[in-house]
This record gives sequence, C-alpha cells and structure tokens, in this order.
Amino acid sequence: MIALYANVGPELTQYAVDVTAATLTRHGTVTLPANVQYAWPHASRRYLYVASSDTEPGTGPAGTTHHVSAFRIEPGAGTLTPHGAPCPLPHRPVHMATDIPSEHVLVAFNNPSGVRVYRINADATLGAEVIQRDPIDGGIFGHQVRATPDNRQVILVTRGFDAEADKPEQPGALKVFDYRAGALSGETSVAPNGGYGFGPRHLDFHPTKPWVYVSLERQNQLDMFTRDESKLSALPAFSKTTLAAPRVPGLRQLAGAVHVHPDGRFVYVANRASDTVLANGRRVLAGGENSIAAYSIDPATGAPALIQHADSHGIHPRTFHIDPSGRLMVVAHIMGLTLRDGTEVPARLSLFRIGDDGELAFARSYDVDVGDRTMWWMGMVDV
Repeated sequence: MIALYANVGPELTQYAVDVTAATLTRHGTVTLPANVQYAWPHASRRYLYVASSDTEPGTGPAGTTHHVSAFRIEPGAGTLTPHGAPCPLPHRPVHMATDIPSEHVLVAFNNPSGVRVYRINADATLGAEVIQRDPIDGGIFGHQVRATPDNRQVILVTRGFDAEADKPEQPGALKVFDYRAGALSGETSVAPNGGYGFGPRHLDFHPTKPWVYVSLERQNQLDMFTRDESKLSALPAFSKTTLAAPRVPGLRQLAGAVHVHPDGRFVYVANRASDTVLANGRRVLAGGENSIAAYSIDPATGAPALIQHADSHGIHPRTFHIDPSGRLMVVAHIMGLTLRDGTEVPARLSLFRIGDDGELAFARSYDVDVGDRTMWWMGMVDV
C-alpha cells in the first residue's frame, strides 16, 4: 500500500493511494506541535519523522516552537501513532532527512543557516544531538540537506539571496561534508562563480549513476553535477532552463523541488508562481508558470533534455512526489488564488500518470480547504 501524507498548518492527513486508478482516499489526521515544515520516512518505512515550527517562512520574526516528531506507521494501513517524545530544535527546520540507514536525523535551518545531526535510537525514537567537533559554515539561507547514496557525505543546499535596491547579491552554495556516524567534517563549498548567479534550492541523486541534479530557485535552472568517489564537481556538467518562456521582469518566478524518476530515465522540476496584482478591487494571480518541467536523462552522459512542461493545475506547487513504482506523480499546491478571469483556484493535490516516455498526463485533482494556512509539505511512503 502507498500512503500519502499532506499537511495543512500543524495537521498532517493520511490518504490511501490507488496508483492504477490515480485516486486518493482520505483517512486520519494527526496534529504536530506547530506547522509542518517537512517529513522523511525511516529506512524501514515503519516510522515517519516530521519537522514543525511556528516561525513564518522567509526572514520574518522567529517563533518559539520547533521540533522533530517521530510517528510509527501502521504496516499495510499507513496510520500514524506518536512514537516517543518530540525532539526540540533551536530554530525553524526548513528541511530534514535521515542518513541512509536512518541512524541519524539531518536537519537544515535557513535563519540562521546551518545543519545539525540528531541520533535515532535503536527503537526508532529520537535521541540527542550529535555535537560536532569541527566548526560548520552554514552558508546563506539553507534550504535542504541530504546524505549521499553511499552515506559517505552530507550536502547542505544554501540558496543565497538576489540583490535588492539596498543590498548586494548574497551567494549560494552546496556545502559538502564528509560524514561518519553522525559526525560532519572536511567541509568544502561548491559555488560556481563564487556562488554569484547560483541559487540552489533542492537536489536529488540518480539511483545508479554518480549524477546529482540541482534546481536553482533564483535562476529557474536545472544543473547536473557529477560525483567522483567523495568529490562533487566544481562546475555543473549541464545546465537547462526550467521555464517554457522567459521570466517576466519584476514577477517572482521560482524553481522548486527536483526529483529523479525511480528508474533513472527522467528528472522533474517544479516551477512556482504566486505573485498577485490588484484587479477590480481584488488580488489576483499576476501570471507566471506553475508547472512541472520534465526531462529525459541521457543514459551515457546524464544530460537532461526537456520533453514537456506540464501545467500543474494549481497555484505554487511547492512539493511533489513520485510513487515508488514510477507510475504516478502527486503535486501539492500550497494555496488558492483567483485568476484574472475570476476563476477561483483552491489549494489542491493534482495527480498525474507518468508514461513510459516520461510525459505527465493529468488525471484529477482534489481540492483542499486550507483556510488562512498553507499545504506546505506532501509525500508518499510505501507502507
């Protein structure tokens, strides 16, 4: 059985997924200490770790409630049950993952930017923080942390900031650490052009090749880096735009999550737009692309080649996920907005069938009432 989990604020709801029919059936809901930020399953797929925080996104005032919570996943059903006490964190956790054997939780923070490591106990409850011996340069505005497939390194993705009227550009980087038993060491920084014009948000690994695909949020770009043993290439081997048309000046257009297909033949990136303008006395979508860019992957070189821009059928697709069989994609849209023609587009989960050629075919969507909150995270787990 495939279980899908999606949040609205602090509430995390489970859906049963029928991959063949491309349908969702809603089941139970659990409540976190604060708004859900991200979640990651244990390697056994019997536990789910969920990060939460009451800090608002961006660089606004800091909240006071930040945790990672553990839940037991009922096998075959997907029901979530609290598993041990939540682990308190010092700041808002923007992203989290476990290392490959799920012996530790890796937590990324964006403000202040950094990464911390927490033990997972033998019973899968959360343990104490692993205090690092070496100092860590957390870069500027961390957004994601991942362990490499061989579990020998950890990469912290730091986005940086575009220049503003009173501030110069702040560079982005991929912060690469050697990793052993929870300890981070030997930090190096991969930052083409010193990180200027380089605003990475998320990365994903090819399942069998030494290729790393990185979405550049600020540049609306997909880069492919190579890994040689324990080293990440200093420059991307390939770079592709994620957009179907040039970005409109003054309109906030962001690249988002990136996921490699389970069979390694395709890679997908989200394009997000949610800026508004005033029209007839109400705020409406200003324009931009809300889509999933699909690329085929050259099996010899890893080069991505665009095959499709699929309308995401919603506003601001912050997260999406591919089921383990590679046949279904679900896209979560954080909010609803009104279009210029007056059409109301609610927050929703959009389902797409994935063809043998990698193209996406829209199946259906499920509207989600988020009120004044957001559907910030969504993911699937084979339970």
